[in-house]
Amino acid sequence: MRCPGCGGADTRVLDSRLGDGGECVRRRRSCRECDMRFTTFEHVARSLPRVVKANGGREKFSEEKLRLGMLRALEKRPIESEAVEGALARILRRFTLGEREVAARDIGEAVMEELSALDEVAYVRFASVYRKFQDIDAFRSEVEKLEGEKGKTRRPRKARLAMFRGR
Repeated sequence: MRCPGCGGADTRVLDSRLGDGGECVRRRRSCRECDMRFTTFEHVARSLPRVVKANGGREKFSEEKLRLGMLRALEKRPIESEAVEGALARILRRFTLGEREVAARDIGEAVMEELSALDEVAYVRFASVYRKFQDIDAFRSEVEKLEGEKGKTRRPRKARLAMFRGR
């Protein structure tokens, strides 16, 4: 590993630890030439699949696009970044296990599954865009489905509608 300070190739590892929940190795290094200390991270080189879109087109899998979509749904929600990173890591693991192509629909469903476990509001936000909700009935239907899955008792219609008005 070359030193980022002087470019010297003679560096030594001072400390190694697992990071990112075991997904990478964090190494503290020191340059023998200039004594600069720096940190490196070692990650597994994943072969990401191609994404097959609904129209049949194909594009490169974008981890950044996945992250931005989830963060947009989680915007201004009280969710810790570690929980978000864990959800992203689970989705990536799911789709980087050797498949050459994956349907965009499968990625969207995996994101919705992770969001429903993290935050119901973020789940409904993402679902509204992903499933192209056209009216309040689509929102209501998704919320009722979510309530049914969580085993909650059904709220009176007035209380359910108040949820959409911010009350």
